[in-house]
Amino acid sequence: MARAQLDKQPIDVRRMFDTVARRYDVTNDVLSLGQDRRWRHDVIEAVAPVAGERVLDLAAGTGTSSEPFHDRGATVVPCDFSLGMLRVGKQARPHLPFTAGDGTRLPFADATFDAVTISFGLRNIVDPLAGLREMRRVTRPGGRLVVCEFSHPTWAPFRTVYLEYLMKALPPIARAVSSAPDAYVYLAESIRAWPDQQGLSDLVAEAGWAGVEWRNLTGGVVALHRATA
Repeated sequence: MARAQLDKQPIDVRRMFDTVARRYDVTNDVLSLGQDRRWRHDVIEAVAPVAGERVLDLAAGTGTSSEPFHDRGATVVPCDFSLGMLRVGKQARPHLPFTAGDGTRLPFADATFDAVTISFGLRNIVDPLAGLREMRRVTRPGGRLVVCEFSHPTWAPFRTVYLEYLMKALPPIARAVSSAPDAYVYLAESIRAWPDQQGLSDLVAEAGWAGVEWRNLTGGVVALHRATA
């Protein structure tokens, strides 16, 4: 597999995620040292879904992040542009309405959802600003946005250790557990190139969202951004 590059051409990113789909959840759990489960819990708490609400889980992959919304009684739509991810997800969670969709051209009408969330997927959209504007379009007035994404650790010594892990330790670990380890070189590079907390906050506001705020998780390794339509 030719891994995706930082220009994030959609066809390359799609093929990359198709290839890693089979062991994606296991690999993420190993690479994050189990922190991904805590981060998913924090996303659910930030969205605070109410039974009967409609939630769009964008870049949902295999639906691991979508299941908790369903368990809370919300009508959740897992959406992803990787058909490989969707196939694996549908096999594991046939009760969820998996939907294929491009983050820059979502296949939903205006003001469809009460809340939209995207975890570790915004940085893989070729035009993140366009993606945020599309999320705004499909969210009802007063609806919520929650973005969970890798960010910049706030303590400088830890940031140095973290970047060393990303570029040196992550690829060998991925070779041991992933079905397509080269993809994780791209993922490490894309994390390093992503804006910091304030930079993403500015981007969310530019896309038309109001009341943007963020909370650091795991010392800023991940940031949870929230806003209102």
